[in-house]
Amino acid sequence: MKPTLLILAAGIGSRYGGLKQVDPIGPGGEAIIDYSIYDAIRAGYGKVVFVIRESFAASFIEAFDSKLKGRIETDYVYQELDSLVPKEISIHPDRKKPWGTGHAILVAKDVIHEPFVVINADDYYGPAGYSLIPAYLEKASVFNIPHYCMVGYGLRNSLSEHGFVSRGICEADKDGFLKTVIERTHIEITDGKIFSQLDENNRIGLTGNEVVSMNIWGFTPDYFSFLERYFNTFITKNAGNPKAEFYIPYVVNDLIQDKKIRLKILESNDRWFGVTYKEDKATAVQKIRDLILKGIYPEKLWN
Repeated sequence: MKPTLLILAAGIGSRYGGLKQVDPIGPGGEAIIDYSIYDAIRAGYGKVVFVIRESFAASFIEAFDSKLKGRIETDYVYQELDSLVPKEISIHPDRKKPWGTGHAILVAKDVIHEPFVVINADDYYGPAGYSLIPAYLEKASVFNIPHYCMVGYGLRNSLSEHGFVSRGICEADKDGFLKTVIERTHIEITDGKIFSQLDENNRIGLTGNEVVSMNIWGFTPDYFSFLERYFNTFITKNAGNPKAEFYIPYVVNDLIQDKKIRLKILESNDRWFGVTYKEDKATAVQKIRDLILKGIYPEKLWN
């Protein structure tokens, strides 16, 4: 069964200052998301599902439908503030955005029935992960509890020079299985050192060698049933909290602690890069140019 690529593209990009999901990075006007889809097609994926917002759906679909037609099946699902929220639950009036990455995966539950890989639209992960994840999921299908996976990257290579970032810092056991992932929402470089700001008065130092999750995960469809149960509990408790987030690690951590799943951290030699801030774009453009010069990608992807 061919895997599906699930792309989380519903974020507006407030720190970036625009719709960074489709901002041109490559010489043919390609966005980072184009390179991810290209890598998935080369790895034999059968479908790509985009999680987007209705507010920019028309322009987004127009941008991708024509170039992907005949290359890979496409589908679109919408992540809105009220998506999958029971009608009897009242959402805080100050809440403006949907409920995070876990919520984004859940809105795709009705269109994915095969192993799938989750990525962010604005992150470049390299070709290797798109082959590593399906191969692991296929091998792990014989176990009596679900086995999932992710590709880990070094913290130092995942930071922006232009402001703080959020990262899931991973702790693994001796066999490379995830023990816990802690979401740090304010990590930045100060005077050459890396810190995570815990609150207004407290921060902790980091080495830069930590393995972090960059939101490239491999799941099988049974993960949706876990997500649905956890989200129902989450939204009942947090609908009145305008800042609550239903992150992917929120569910993964609990399932690991309860021994209901195992999750393998896969190693890739590819280098991650992304565009959190507008100033990151020039670096991303140069890195894509370097990959083209190395023969990893053609000059223009879709010609």
